Amino acid sequence: MKSSRCGLATLKKKLRAEIPATRRLEIEPARCDNAALVLSAPLAPNRNDKGTAFAGSLCAITTLAGWSAIWMALHNADLAGTIVIQDSTIRYLRPVTRDFEARCSMPTPAQLARFLTTLRKHGKARLRLRVVIREGGVDAVTFTGRYVARLSK
Repeated sequence: MKSSRCGLATLKKKLRAEIPATRRLEIEPARCDNAALVLSAPLAPNRNDKGTAFAGSLCAITTLAGWSAIWMALHNADLAGTIVIQDSTIRYLRPVTRDFEARCSMPTPAQLARFLTTLRKHGKARLRLRVVIREGGVDAVTFTGRYVARLSK
């Protein structure tokens, strides 16, 4: 996925229009390139009673980071479809005490090519993605999700 085609402004409009929680949680597309797609959020609207990031907010941003990476892959391939999460695993390793970013590792070119080929051929494809939130250079949250994309008819 090339930065020039990344379409962060288009992704932001999509998230704001179709996923209202992104407005309340102030989740923003921050950057993307061949290595990763990153969403950011401030701590203030995502705080819990302990003053750290609420687990639900951390789960939301990690899930959305993976969803957004697949949406960008479809967008950059000029495909339209629906994306849902099929299953996920999240681990909360340490508290998040400041503004945070969820970094979704992009699939390798071979994985992305297989995914898009399957999607075009069968109208449906699955992709597993990994997302990490780091604090102080250490993993604070790790997330792995399997997403399913279906082409629009």
